[in-house]
Amino acid sequence: MASPKTLEIVTATVPVLEQHGVAITTVFYRNMFNEHPELLDIFNETNQKLGRQQTALATTVLAAAKHLDKLATLLPQVTQISHKHRALQILPEHYPIVGKYLIGAIKEVLGEAATDDIITAWTEAYDEIASVFIQIEHGMYKEAMWKGFAPFKVTEKIATATDIAAFTVVPVNDNEDSNEDIDLNKLKLTAGQYITVKTDPTDSDHIALRHYSLYSASTDAGIQFAVRRDNRNEHHGLVSNYMHDQLEVGDTVLLSAPAGDFALNQDLVQQNEIPLVLMSAGVGVTPVLSMLEAQVLANPKRPIIWIYACQNATHHAFSDQVEALLAKAENVEKHIFYFESGQLLDAAWLETLPKPADIYVCGSMPFMESMIDGLVGLDHGVDSVHYEPFGPKMSLGG
Repeated sequence: MASPKTLEIVTATVPVLEQHGVAITTVFYRNMFNEHPELLDIFNETNQKLGRQQTALATTVLAAAKHLDKLATLLPQVTQISHKHRALQILPEHYPIVGKYLIGAIKEVLGEAATDDIITAWTEAYDEIASVFIQIEHGMYKEAMWKGFAPFKVTEKIATATDIAAFTVVPVNDNEDSNEDIDLNKLKLTAGQYITVKTDPTDSDHIALRHYSLYSASTDAGIQFAVRRDNRNEHHGLVSNYMHDQLEVGDTVLLSAPAGDFALNQDLVQQNEIPLVLMSAGVGVTPVLSMLEAQVLANPKRPIIWIYACQNATHHAFSDQVEALLAKAENVEKHIFYFESGQLLDAAWLETLPKPADIYVCGSMPFMESMIDGLVGLDHGVDSVHYEPFGPKMSLGG
């Protein structure tokens, strides 16, 4: 536990760091990468260029600092971030490096206002926060289905929408770089999880890591995940375009073990009173598709409300798979929204959803914010609204 003096100083200085948070983390990343360019192989270069990671880091550290005396209250958020860290292979030895440059950035940005007492207090606070992450991630590394990044061969690549490709991969167990054999029959995937792909794109000087959700928890054919092509501007699409344009059947790709805590509430899967609401947009359909599959296999009698939004029919992903699964369920509602046709999935429409309901939402950050705000505003409890945004979350890296 942090000392009383540290708690007092940190609490008093959080507002100052909030004011300068992004400036501090911008300086932090600049200095750290100048002296440790190898860390660019872990951190998302695109999010760095767009300033997203700076904001995410500032938000994370400040939120933890505000609750330094009761970090347990942040356990869900810490666990969510730790899943990302384990997937990216962020290790205990990375934390002192982050701490050194973060504290250095505080001194640089605040100047004379960063007294010795303030720096000492924030150093102790960071060490306390880091120790919590390290402890949680230690357990996750022990439970991971395989160590590090293992080679997998692409056995199928299908365009499931104009901008989304679905991949199936199987382990390459005879590769000399593999540190262990992986038996597909023994893997126990959870609907809603994601894998992390490690690539070396020709358009980058660094290794690039990206998370992609599983669209099935079955391993009968292999591990199955989907990738949306991202061409929004010059900062986007480094890995997704490589996956779409260069990675083909027969090629090998490196994956870390599945991660993530976006999962069905197992206490409700076998009951038929509280309906399951699966709501997604674009490639956000991927993890909720795996949840639909899991629910239908476990209990097809449960009421299911399927809600999907995308640009138009050509962008409608996994439509055949969804139809096949919904046909196996006994109590289904399906609602499709095409934005180009003026069909709006808005707060007014959300009023039609039953209460109580067990709701799972996935999509872009704007979609997530709109849906969650609407649902909470309609008195759907925060415990009944589960989400997985596609985009950077609060994180110490990744």
